[in-house]
Amino acid sequence: MQPVKMYTSAVCPYCVRAKQILVAKGVQAIDEVRVDRNPQERMRMMEITGRRTVPQIFIGDTHVGGCDDLMALDARGGLVPLLQG
Repeated sequence: MQPVKMYTSAVCPYCVRAKQILVAKGVQAIDEVRVDRNPQERMRMMEITGRRTVPQIFIGDTHVGGCDDLMALDARGGLVPLLQG
């Protein structure tokens, strides 16, 4: 399974939902980067993604986007293949 990295914050219901979706698909470990605890990480996230909202989800080297993007990818049948690499 591909590694999953997610930029998150503590009070983000979309972050919680994205994690639930990933766990339901078999993801056992998520490298969670809390941008609310470290403003430098938010700046890094914005430089990498061009976005300032969380979650920002990476599967392997692929930037999936936010929770809505993750749900759309899953609806198209693309999430499991991406996770499997």
